Amino acid sequence: MRQLTDMMKLQPFGNTGLDFPPLVFGSSALGNLFKVYSQEVKNAILEESFKHTEPLTVFDTAGKYGAGLALEVLGNFLKSHPMPKERLVISNKLGWVRTPLKTKEPTFEPGIWKGIQHDAVQKISYEGILECFEKDNQLLGQHVPQLVSVHDPDEYLDQARTEREKNKRFGDVLGAYKALAELKSRGLVAGIGVGAKKWETIREIYDHVKLDYVMVANSLTLISHPTALLDFIHRLRMDNVGIINAAVFQSGFLVGEDYYDYRPIDYSDSQDLERLAWRKSFFGVCKQYEVDPDHACIQFALSVPGVNSVALSITDPSLIVKNLRSATEKLPQAFWDELKSKGIIQKLDFI
Repeated sequence: MRQLTDMMKLQPFGNTGLDFPPLVFGSSALGNLFKVYSQEVKNAILEESFKHTEPLTVFDTAGKYGAGLALEVLGNFLKSHPMPKERLVISNKLGWVRTPLKTKEPTFEPGIWKGIQHDAVQKISYEGILECFEKDNQLLGQHVPQLVSVHDPDEYLDQARTEREKNKRFGDVLGAYKALAELKSRGLVAGIGVGAKKWETIREIYDHVKLDYVMVANSLTLISHPTALLDFIHRLRMDNVGIINAAVFQSGFLVGEDYYDYRPIDYSDSQDLERLAWRKSFFGVCKQYEVDPDHACIQFALSVPGVNSVALSITDPSLIVKNLRSATEKLPQAFWDELKSKGIIQKLDFI
């Protein structure tokens, strides 16, 4: 069995001038997503991540994760575990700023972030993004992110109640990218990008902004890979834009959880029943070929031409080696052919 460090080959990442491994570590657990994680578990996650990913470890984080808690945990770890700056790449999604907690529970995303001691407010605009960059960097400490993006601009635009309000909000988004472009022109960051669940919003922004990379979340998966999205990914590839594929388990549904697109499965809904039938067929082929569903999801996510890396949130340090192997070990072609023959995935020529 080859060592993981031999398998984690680095490749150029779009227009950023950076090299990337096939696996990027998400940091939502460091911000207590859905549950409180002990400091011991968080430290173990970080220690194992760095241990198995020499010569380069990549973390994706955000001021939204636990109202800055994820940034703070990562920053404190790096302070107590000094390492060369070239050993680490940080991608930070900007758009939320930590504020004092004045209520019993945080007011942003109620019920999502557990046991946190701060609140957060959304600030997507020219001035807001610069404030996010400054305050997030204070939490991170000595390691300034090499990559910065606007976090969930699709959700920000969806809050508009009229076309006029949407146009104004889109102007705010463009203002945010003006700020990011200035950070890059000053040499403070290597690349600017976007992270969004709605890939159509990424395409709309890309029509107006020169992006160095994109993070497509919850939309380019084994169960959902529409032709229009694949065409857009091809366009990005031709323009040498780096692509990170995130949330590749479709909110956990593809690996057995009863959530899809961040909502519980409705057993009375016909569309959800179709998804459950699809999953049953998928699991059947996995069992036939002795393939873990998560391994299949990760390999599919990486197989799309143009995709550089898959981003996976780590909730348990014991999963790190497993996920690294899933990102680097190929599956037999017969497995993919069986999925195609049963209509579980499209008859794609790249897998």
